[in-house]
Amino acid sequence: MAVAMGEEEGPEFSTEAREAEKLNMKERKVSWTRLRRVDSLHLEAGRVSMSHAHSSEVTWQRTMSLAFQSLGVIYGDIGTSPLYVYASTFTEGIKDTQDILGVLSLIIYTIVLIPMLKYIFIVVLANDNGDGGTFALYSLICRYAKVSLIPNQQPEDREVSNYKLDIPSNQLRRSEKIKGMLENSKSAKITLFLVTITATSMVIGDGVLTPSISVLSAVSGIKSLNTDAVVGISVAILIILFCVQRFGTDRIGFSFAPIVLIWFMLLSGIGLFNLFKYDIGVLRAFNPKYIGDYFKRNGKQAWISLGGIFLCITGTEAMFADLGHFNVQAIQISFSFLTFPTLVTAYSGQAAYLMKHPDHVDNTFYDSIPGSLYWPTFVVAVAAAIIASQAMISGAFAIISQSLSFGCFPRVKVVHTSAKYEGQVYIPEVNYMLMVACVLVTACFRSTTNISNAYGIAVASVMMITTCLVTLIMLVIWKTRIWWIVLFFTIFGSIELLYLSSVYYKFKEGGFLPLVFAAFLMIIMIMWHYVHKQRYMYELKNKVSAEFIRDLAANRSINRVPGVAFLYSELVQGIPPILSHFVENIPSIHSVLVLISIKNLPISKVALEERFLFRQVEPRGFRMFRCVIRYGYNDKIEEPHEFEHQLMENLKEFIRHEYFLLEAGNNDHNRKDEMAKINGPHSTLLAEVGQAKGSTVQMEESLPQPDPSNLSSSSIQSFNVVTSTNSPNRTVFSPIQVAEEEMQFVQKAMEKGAVYLLGEAEVVAEPNSSVFKKIIVNYAYSFLRKNFRQGDKIMAIPRNRLLRVGMTYEI
Repeated sequence: MAVAMGEEEGPEFSTEAREAEKLNMKERKVSWTRLRRVDSLHLEAGRVSMSHAHSSEVTWQRTMSLAFQSLGVIYGDIGTSPLYVYASTFTEGIKDTQDILGVLSLIIYTIVLIPMLKYIFIVVLANDNGDGGTFALYSLICRYAKVSLIPNQQPEDREVSNYKLDIPSNQLRRSEKIKGMLENSKSAKITLFLVTITATSMVIGDGVLTPSISVLSAVSGIKSLNTDAVVGISVAILIILFCVQRFGTDRIGFSFAPIVLIWFMLLSGIGLFNLFKYDIGVLRAFNPKYIGDYFKRNGKQAWISLGGIFLCITGTEAMFADLGHFNVQAIQISFSFLTFPTLVTAYSGQAAYLMKHPDHVDNTFYDSIPGSLYWPTFVVAVAAAIIASQAMISGAFAIISQSLSFGCFPRVKVVHTSAKYEGQVYIPEVNYMLMVACVLVTACFRSTTNISNAYGIAVASVMMITTCLVTLIMLVIWKTRIWWIVLFFTIFGSIELLYLSSVYYKFKEGGFLPLVFAAFLMIIMIMWHYVHKQRYMYELKNKVSAEFIRDLAANRSINRVPGVAFLYSELVQGIPPILSHFVENIPSIHSVLVLISIKNLPISKVALEERFLFRQVEPRGFRMFRCVIRYGYNDKIEEPHEFEHQLMENLKEFIRHEYFLLEAGNNDHNRKDEMAKINGPHSTLLAEVGQAKGSTVQMEESLPQPDPSNLSSSSIQSFNVVTSTNSPNRTVFSPIQVAEEEMQFVQKAMEKGAVYLLGEAEVVAEPNSSVFKKIIVNYAYSFLRKNFRQGDKIMAIPRNRLLRVGMTYEI
């Protein structure tokens, strides 16, 4: 049976156009074979370039520009630490001036080892395609080992260009063994998850403590004010600071870097002035023997003072968490050549001043300022403190936004405030909660010394967790030599453990605050994630069967309403039970039904050309599609008009690719079997091609012969009909023409309007559940779900086209 394609097809199906398309399809054949399935929109997704990632190549001019901009975003917190470190260390005054040298030596080597060596040259390399933070480390591990607690992995996700990194060719048995242990151990998965949300809660706690201690320490420079006035002014500044968060950091970002640069210049200038005026001999603190002498003289008191010394590296975690706004080289340059020498000079200058005025330790920074520079420095110090607060508040927003993508936090509104930096977000609900917490902390603690007791615990805990996660990455992903791993974990783990033990000593003096705050956040995140997972598992176990869909397609009592319907579900591996519930109550379905699942991948961003993943549900004439829309945790959900346009264009492209692949298989089959000479059993061409295609590409869902009863009459008349000389009664429809007809049908349905169907599943505990589970599911989770954002607001669904479908899940 020969297939005659000639001028009869018309201009749309010219021979030249089809030959060109065939060549194009041949070039993509390798990608199809590697993907193994023909159900994603762009079959060549695995070959998409990395140009959209943070890790793409940039010029040195761009790197230097980013290095300058990073001053205002990243280093505000660590840059304002000189305001309160010595006061927090010598809480009972200086008894021996030699202790100043020991403390200075500890400060210098703490900055060298933790921010410089660990973070700037090691930890920043463990980024998630350019993005940093605790969740970035967790997502990086999730990409190389199946440790996610929600089983929604898909083979196609591995083909997303941002989802994979180059794996070393030398596969080590140690790495595979550890990976297997993680994947096969439920307790390991739970532990990893708990560690991640613990660090996340601690960093969010920094968003409360950093504004309080930074602003309070800066305002305390007005010596004529009493404590009540200092606290009152600090509270007023904090309220204003949180109220302007809705404008976003991008609008005032250009002023941040110059202010911090001026602040660093003042710190360096004042430090050099004090060094040469009072005692340049303090530079001998670069000799680490003074550390040993300090511990010998003071014993336990020296160990306790480590909690204050540790504050010299607060804000270090922000260098990694805010990495997505810049790049690794920019961070390394700005810290190594500006921040590090500035901090060392500032602390050395204060030490030199204290050698002559040890009784001024309570307000060392402001007392050491030359008289003519006092008020300009005070103004810049307040501005720098506000910038430091802004950086940590923005970091808290970004982390909560990431946790939403992992199903670890109740739904909140995420507003992207910058078109330039996707990671800059604003969350109204969280903003006002942080504001209330900051005001309460400032009003209750009233001094930087008391707040510093709480501050150190949060920072030290996050650093220790980061060390553990990076060690795991070294073992599983980087496949580093074991002695390097041991060296990394031993050196940094022991240092951070020493500091951690010291800051926990002041647990009763305020150190409990970050732990209470983190515990509260963890309880919320654990409850939400547990019910979220159980809800997903319920849908997975009760998904609609293929028999139900076939019966539904054959049921003539079901009305087909003109238009397109988008039915939302979290299920990515089948059809959710909400569909059957909807049909039972409303016996009608739109002419085109798209089952949409919003899936968040553990990566920063998904390229637009890789975002949509389609399946077609059998029977094909029913025109029901499953669509998984994949977002990274820094991706923004589009507005309805843009979203509908992208989805429908991609759906039509999917139809065209799928049917054209069928045509390509048709031609290959003809050439292989010399179809012009066939006189054997007569079978339709489409059925034969479906078999050939299934064996070649290993497609999950076969392409059956189109049923003319499911096609419009105009469509049938426009199809190319081929008559075989050996079987004059056999007709074959061109797959290309079927695709064109289907694309036109989908477009016309879209023009008639789109309706959003949103499943509102009420989750309750099973009747035989424990009392504790009933409290968690029926009351705590229900309270959070009702008092936070609803699904339609999160997914930007227009209310005038929204239809809610209610259902109760018993878990």
